[in-house]
Amino acid sequence: MSDKYQPNAESKKLPEGSAAERRARMAQIARNPAYTRTFDLSALPDYVPEGHPTGTLRISGNNYIGDSPLGGWWAAAFAKYQPGITIKYDLQTAADAIPSVYLGLADIGITHEPSFYDYLSYQRLKGTAPVGVTILTGSYDVVGWQNNMVIVVNKNNPLTHISLTQLDGIFGSARAGGWVRTTWHPDFARGAEKNIRHWGEAGVTGDWAAREIHTYGYSLRYATALEFSDKVLHSSDKWNENLLGFGNFVKPDGKTYLEADQIVDHVRDDPDGIGYVRYHPNFPTDVKILNLGAADAGPFIPYTMENLQNHTYPLWGGQSFWFDIPPGKKVDPKIREFARFVLSKQGQELLQKDGKYLPLDAATVREGLKKLDQTRPKLTQADHSDKSQ
Repeated sequence: MSDKYQPNAESKKLPEGSAAERRARMAQIARNPAYTRTFDLSALPDYVPEGHPTGTLRISGNNYIGDSPLGGWWAAAFAKYQPGITIKYDLQTAADAIPSVYLGLADIGITHEPSFYDYLSYQRLKGTAPVGVTILTGSYDVVGWQNNMVIVVNKNNPLTHISLTQLDGIFGSARAGGWVRTTWHPDFARGAEKNIRHWGEAGVTGDWAAREIHTYGYSLRYATALEFSDKVLHSSDKWNENLLGFGNFVKPDGKTYLEADQIVDHVRDDPDGIGYVRYHPNFPTDVKILNLGAADAGPFIPYTMENLQNHTYPLWGGQSFWFDIPPGKKVDPKIREFARFVLSKQGQELLQKDGKYLPLDAATVREGLKKLDQTRPKLTQADHSDKSQ
């Protein structure tokens, strides 16, 4: 677990919450490992080149890969195996990862799951969806490095665990369907009878059973709310009508009141509260973190670094390489070789050495390598029809 950020001399001179203060704070985090423990990566494959293509590989997106030493370490280590490939980074923001690929400005974009309009724009311009290969697991508690989500309740709540289906019932509402990328699925519809609005419907007995559930989370404009919707609500926009969503704001004393702190504070003060929130350093101990199950029958997995890294915790998140494979073709050999290196034991050991993101498990690596070896199917007549909105 990382220690709570301590301002250095540079950031102490800057107004709290200012862009300059944030840059100084994040730069301090980027330079240092947040954890020093190691994971057993022996099941990951060693990188062995399967060809020596040449040329420049342009990579855009996630700035945290470049803010920390990781991006440079990857490029330098890869060059020893593939001296004919030049890595050219343009890592300014994850927001431009997908546009850079579909506009032809990058060969690889690094980001989390693309947004609805990322997919829609890509399909409009390229005729297909981008291909994604997961390259890392989000952090345990390092803010910015995709620190993952936990479910919190008031410390007096007798509940100890909850399933994704129950979370859908608590945070969602009746819906006509849901999305998978840009395809609408009426089979994801559900009625109001599956809403969970009282603690008894979530399995709590006794005096708590009749008490109304109060929900807290992020403003629905935040990427965190979209990620939660994608993983829990089948990407629907139908939320609990009583959900309170929060955003960062600057208080009269000039200090920024973070949305995550607002969520935790409300749950702490509300015996009937439940919230989803990203775990962060020095997370308050006066709220209860629930164990989480992918199915109603469990198993119910606690939020630990180990359970994130091995992907047994159901709300784990990660970052991917996103790239184009034309219909009927295989991936560009330069992309394939660099992705194979990042997925290898050597690439994941460097990620672990950087000490903020968590390395991948062997099953996720195998899944990614399989994608890199596939030929993309040719488009059918149905694919040519404009089904997008």
